[in-house]
Amino acid sequence: MKVLIVNGSPHKDGNTMVALRAMMEVFEEEGAEYELFNIADKAVEDCRGCGACSKLGRCVIDDAVNEFNEKFENADGIVIGSPVYYAAAAGRVASFLNRVFYSAKFDTTMKVGCCFCAARRGGIETAFDQINKYFTISGMPIASSRYWNGIHGSKPGEAEQDLEGISVARILARNMCFLMKSISLGKETYGAPKSEKKNVTNFIR
Repeated sequence: MKVLIVNGSPHKDGNTMVALRAMMEVFEEEGAEYELFNIADKAVEDCRGCGACSKLGRCVIDDAVNEFNEKFENADGIVIGSPVYYAAAAGRVASFLNRVFYSAKFDTTMKVGCCFCAARRGGIETAFDQINKYFTISGMPIASSRYWNGIHGSKPGEAEQDLEGISVARILARNMCFLMKSISLGKETYGAPKSEKKNVTNFIR
């Protein structure tokens, strides 16, 4: 099992990382290989809408997105960690994911996805919903926990006091490992789901 973990916080060791660290501990217990991908110190531009990736097979902007996608192609699952700003994922996270999923021309079907959000108080549910949409349109099963995947804290490290949030992170990681194992076994036994030709329908022509 190979898991890519994105820390989308501008603070490498902030409250988002508290949750991701709890997940990494479980990945180690479960024998899952993981890699932490910090985007705080990486250049991430917005999508230009040029469509060049459809011909190149990669984004024309050669930055962290192409670096990530090279790893994403061989991963069994990804975790997206993000702080919450104005009830949404951080802007850098949104720009990153827009380009990752738009430019990825490899098959993401049955790769497991999940996210974890950190907030001072509110907005976790809407950011959680925003990020999960990237998975649902990409054929990726979403790992669940037993609550919305979020942790609370304002100052760096305060999230360590959110014991429920840390527990949710651990359960999420454990469920993710089970799902990846089950999918691997299912592919061996039954094969991957049959694909269909993509038909794009525009409402205005």
